[in-house]
Amino acid sequence: MNHYKMETKCVQGGYRPGNGEPRQIPIVQSTTFKYATSEDMGKLFDLEASGYFYSRLQNPTCDFVANKICEMEGGTAAMLTSSGQAANFYAVFNIANCGDHVVACSAIYGGTFNLFAVTMKKMGVDFTFVKPDCTDEELEAAFRPNTKAVFGETIANPALRVLDIERFANAAHAHGVPLIIDNTFATPVHCRPFEWGADIVTHSTTKYMDGHGAAVGGCIVDSGKFDWTAHAEKFPGLCTPDDSYHGITYTERFGLAGAFITKATAQLMRDFGSTPSPQSAFILNLGLESLHVRMQRHYENALAIATFLEKHEKIAWVRFPSLPTDPDYALAQKYMPNGTCGVISFGVKGGRNAAEAFMKKLTIAAIETHVADARSCCLHPASATHRQMTDAELEAAGVSPDLVRLSCGLESSDDLIADIAAVLESI
Repeated sequence: MNHYKMETKCVQGGYRPGNGEPRQIPIVQSTTFKYATSEDMGKLFDLEASGYFYSRLQNPTCDFVANKICEMEGGTAAMLTSSGQAANFYAVFNIANCGDHVVACSAIYGGTFNLFAVTMKKMGVDFTFVKPDCTDEELEAAFRPNTKAVFGETIANPALRVLDIERFANAAHAHGVPLIIDNTFATPVHCRPFEWGADIVTHSTTKYMDGHGAAVGGCIVDSGKFDWTAHAEKFPGLCTPDDSYHGITYTERFGLAGAFITKATAQLMRDFGSTPSPQSAFILNLGLESLHVRMQRHYENALAIATFLEKHEKIAWVRFPSLPTDPDYALAQKYMPNGTCGVISFGVKGGRNAAEAFMKKLTIAAIETHVADARSCCLHPASATHRQMTDAELEAAGVSPDLVRLSCGLESSDDLIADIAAVLESI
């Protein structure tokens, strides 16, 4: 599938039925799988044979969909998780354990920030947060001898800062560690981070990939390009024998193309069990089939609305990377020349109270803890997804008290603009 264009991968990727097999991906709604002998089952438990024995680890429906996303991103292996939060946790914890350190961009989703700064800190993993526009000296100073990864978002939620992927990848590689990128907002339709040096990509598939608010999910994709063995002392979990799997060394058994995802499945999914249901994977695939069409409409609607808001006297500021006046416009043109996403962040003059009054009066966009849906929705992050953060942390993440996050759906942009204009006129 690698030689096909993105549109074809969205529709046809991941699953190629044989003669007389179902045209649509089958839903294998089964927890377990039958084998003729204990020896056959034992080979699966020893990772000596491929197959399925328990859906907490792997399921055919989930694997078909993971394979599609893998082909879309240009990776070598992928796995689905029960949520984007689980995907980010697994991607980091697969290589950074108690006593280790990670460099992360401060402009990331509030839930991810809390996962790193609070929950994983309790597990003994320390994080240093740097601004996306930090100087090279500041970025270099963030690394430690025990740093195991660098993490960022292609387009930050909700600050909409664009990460300079190539710069952060070069810094990570100079220290012998991978760059992990959450590509949820851009999707592989608008950005493929592996082409710019990223090593691992994650997604909250709940967002654009699903696109209909129907199923929560996540995904991890490995580029297969990072050489774990060149820095074996940093990554013993991948480069030394795993006693819980009879002494298997993942890089030796599965190579660079499969070691990372196999370990995440065999260890983390086995022990934490954040697995999606086959039904959810099936729903996700339906969304993927139209992703290439929907992303362009989301983007066009957002660009039209951002252009309108930028000129309105009651709007204090607008962030949308595809606006020529946006500070990250040059980066957006470099990494996403065909469009960014359908999300806009802006401030209503009058601060927090004005922002909340604005959202209450909208008739098309609903107030939801959600984003990147066929239906337009909005949120006041300082009161919702980022409310656990201090004022200083909010500032570092690019979230001001007056910030409104508007996710532009697939409705008529004329109707959306008319609704927004009427509300601004009334406040």
